Amino acid sequence: MTSAGGGKGGGRGAHVAIVVPPRELTFSYARSGGAGGQNVNKVSSKAILRWGLTASACIGPGVRERFLARFGSRVTTEGELVLASDRYRDRGRNVADCVERLHAMLAEVATPPRPRKATRPKRSAKEERLASKKAVARKKDWRRPGGWDRE
Repeated sequence: MTSAGGGKGGGRGAHVAIVVPPRELTFSYARSGGAGGQNVNKVSSKAILRWGLTASACIGPGVRERFLARFGSRVTTEGELVLASDRYRDRGRNVADCVERLHAMLAEVATPPRPRKATRPKRSAKEERLASKKAVARKKDWRRPGGWDRE
């Protein structure tokens, strides 16, 4: 793990970037749909990235748990993350797009969420709330028959 500036730290220190070794990533290629003319039927430019998330040693158990909670639908039953990109006509750009998306997903779950600090409403806030409730009740009471006579 290395740290770099920026990100969604919220002012809580450095943003943690997780580096996945290239040897853990497996790419396969398929024919891509969409624009490309006659070339689209001949060239396999769609990149499919597979990463063994559950077997990877580059992430800790906390990050793995958060990743599975956030992106569990993209993980196979064998524990492999599958990402596909056919955004570009070029295979190399699609590979780079897959890797970029993987790094963005890891950056999203790299830092644990800040624990919620339990707070209690102040006495003045409670009194204001009760006073407004009484005012609404009084207004509704006035709407009832004979309501003006009760005051």
